[in-house]
Amino acid sequence: MQVTETVEITGHLMDSGLLSRVLDDIRGYGGEYTLDKFDLGYDKDDPSTVRMTVGADDEESLQRLLMRIQTKGANLVDPGTPEISEVSQDGVFPDGFYSTTNLPTSVRLGGHWVPVQNPEMDCGLLVEGDSYDSVRTIPMSDVRAGMKIITSAQGVRVTPPIVVNAEEGFGFMESDVSSEKPQRVLVKQVADGMREAKANGQKVLWVGGPGIVHTGAAPAMVAIVEAGYVDVLFAGNALATHDIESSLYGTSLGVDLSRGRGVEHGHEHHIRAINTIRKAGSIADAVQQGVLTSGVMHALVKTGGKFVLVGSVRDDGPLPDVYTDVLEGQRAMRAELDGVGYCLMAATMLHSVATGNILPASIPLTCVDINPATVTKLADRGSSQARGIVTDVGLFIEHLARELSAEYADSK
Repeated sequence: MQVTETVEITGHLMDSGLLSRVLDDIRGYGGEYTLDKFDLGYDKDDPSTVRMTVGADDEESLQRLLMRIQTKGANLVDPGTPEISEVSQDGVFPDGFYSTTNLPTSVRLGGHWVPVQNPEMDCGLLVEGDSYDSVRTIPMSDVRAGMKIITSAQGVRVTPPIVVNAEEGFGFMESDVSSEKPQRVLVKQVADGMREAKANGQKVLWVGGPGIVHTGAAPAMVAIVEAGYVDVLFAGNALATHDIESSLYGTSLGVDLSRGRGVEHGHEHHIRAINTIRKAGSIADAVQQGVLTSGVMHALVKTGGKFVLVGSVRDDGPLPDVYTDVLEGQRAMRAELDGVGYCLMAATMLHSVATGNILPASIPLTCVDINPATVTKLADRGSSQARGIVTDVGLFIEHLARELSAEYADSK
């Protein structure tokens, strides 16, 4: 005998394909459904509403199924109250924990819907406060014995993003990821997104890879930093190292950036650059001592911009500012997300996906890369708000600098 719950979903269910995806999820999880009510919108702008009874073989399977379809906005008609369990072991969620998305989420506590702080995918929901009236996401690695974690789909509500459909059913270059859209228009749209965030008192977050330096775009990015459009930078050891190498030796990975050719002993430059910064103590110390006098990292230090560098197993050195413990690096990245209103990712798959995993879906996100797989993977990994631009990162940042910095535009 199955256990059942009644759910309801509202939106542009037919033209967006949302209803079919919900039904596919139900069957994919071994569940059953019965359509109890179907109100189809009359005009194209009218939403539709579907109410259905969803069943599974046991309560655990039903809860997992409900959590899954909640990600598409299928919420319980009778939300009830959440089941809350105590953590018994550090670093381990209780069985049946609610697995979060990065979508806006609320929990019914004390008869009121309480918004979840810092929505993030693949976390648990931690209930806090003197009266258990506050809830936030918490990663598995940070959970500790005695904490209270939600372990049901009951009492939880997810708000999916609004899908805006094009007027026409067919059109060229309509995909979210394209290499054939007008570059000038895309650059202006990104610049406008950054300007809007700053006008709202929010921060602009960049996620960058070493390709920014290799393609010769570092001077353009310096201009963007100095114009005030890089409040926070997430990167690895490589971007900072090659930026510093460029400042000290004029090369990136031993290639002369002014001539595009390798130089004698150039393969040593990056490790010597790292050693120079380690001798100074840190990147900021190197700037203060006059050792580092140009480049992206220099500009960030001089303007008060924040940066979080998280390393990997392949890193040389690394630089003294690099987090070598990835959990500590994740925590440092999360600490800088408060107040972010726009995010641009450029030339890095590893750090783009990592940032997408901790970024709320409400933050506009653009990923720029020459490799289409990078921008599509970001969306495939759950960052539904991600917009992809397939182009040369060096040229894109050059054009973006001209759009954001009048001084840089005049110099060119």
